[in-house]
Amino acid sequence: MRLDAYRREAEAFVSEIGLEHYLHFSGRKPTLEIESVYERHAGLFTASTVESLRDSGNRSLVEFCVEGLIGRATMHESALLAEREAALELSVDGVALPFRRAAIDQASEPDPGRRAAIETARLEAVERELNPLHERALERTHGLAGELGWPSVTAMCGELSGIDLATLAGQARGVLEATDPGYELTIVPIVRTEAGVERLRRSDLPAFFRAPSLDVHFPQDRLLESLTATLTGLGALAEDRVTIDAEVRPTKSPRAFCAAVRVPEEVYLVIAPHGGRDDYETILHEAGHAAHFAHVAPTIDFERRHLGDNSVTEAYAFLLQRLAAEPSWLARRLDAEDTVAIAEHSRAAKTVLVRRYAAKLGYEIELHDGAGDPATLRSSYARTLSSAMRLDWPAAMWLADVDPFFYAARYLRAWALEAELARELRESFGREWFVEPEAGARLRALWSEGQPPAAGELLGREPDFTALLAELVPER
Repeated sequence: MRLDAYRREAEAFVSEIGLEHYLHFSGRKPTLEIESVYERHAGLFTASTVESLRDSGNRSLVEFCVEGLIGRATMHESALLAEREAALELSVDGVALPFRRAAIDQASEPDPGRRAAIETARLEAVERELNPLHERALERTHGLAGELGWPSVTAMCGELSGIDLATLAGQARGVLEATDPGYELTIVPIVRTEAGVERLRRSDLPAFFRAPSLDVHFPQDRLLESLTATLTGLGALAEDRVTIDAEVRPTKSPRAFCAAVRVPEEVYLVIAPHGGRDDYETILHEAGHAAHFAHVAPTIDFERRHLGDNSVTEAYAFLLQRLAAEPSWLARRLDAEDTVAIAEHSRAAKTVLVRRYAAKLGYEIELHDGAGDPATLRSSYARTLSSAMRLDWPAAMWLADVDPFFYAARYLRAWALEAELARELRESFGREWFVEPEAGARLRALWSEGQPPAAGELLGREPDFTALLAELVPER
């Protein structure tokens, strides 16, 4: 196989599919026309191509090819899922609410009863309209893993990513155990303040993360200004390459994202603002991705510009996200003075998220081992997440809550890696590293290298959770 020719066509495919995702999920077009993109590049994703790439020893391209082959086989379900989400309307107390708008309204709703009503309507829509499509895609994915020679999707993803999922799951259990004793003490006071309830429910989580009591510190009219100042301070603004899409559209995905259509020339940062602290963390997170991709050296190979271990770009995203809770950044960019409550909320929110993903990884290994029937898996999902979150978690999300190809593993490794990077920046450049030209130069040098096939390249070893746990459980 001529790898250079394969890379050229693969890059064309990635750019076309990335642009299609940007246009649909930003709410600019109602349909997700990925099927025509896959068909134009069908030769990239065949079983014989998988074998040829295996013979080449290029793991990143094998992973791309296998994921693309499965993506092509499930493209109809993926397109239908996106289009149904965009078209769905919920009825909440007799009022119509776009499905994709529901999470935003839920986060801003002060009435716990109405939050619960929105949640109920969302879950019913997921069960009725989305889960049948998720099940079809899951069955096809499991079948294809077998056809390609793997005993399970778990085995397939472990080999292709180079991540030892069993070892990582053991580390995740260790994170749950370490954060368990003080978990409720950490979140209960914040739950009372932000959600107005004594006991957290899943329907209250959007309000918990939204943190309306902190709005005074996070004025909406300074969101883009503070981002621009931060990136300028790092020498990383890249206005000619990064487009920020913060417009409100009814079918825009509530989940912010970064679309790296052409790396490093064309990158989109997409956010659906709803106010407060959450907007600041979200836009800084996506800006971490955007800055990374926009500063990749254009001369390096396709694999490092578009593929590699996404634990790395997620670590860069978490690194900028953390600034929204750093006292020195808050004082400098938002003139905040008393930041204790912000720091406490940030630690609580991060603990909730890390515990959720630690639990999700264990469940996803069970799901993708392929031995469980739907009823057993639904029950296991609800039980596992309920135990980690200390609340009643709905079984309805047993498939919709699963990101493809064990992306939960990337997030967990990214949190661990980011905590180590942040510690290194503080030790080298001080607590206000984000305004130090040398720190910006250090980050731009890292970003220029793109994304390695394994996160361990950045540290010279696999990331562990020591630094992260020191932040989440400072009394350990």
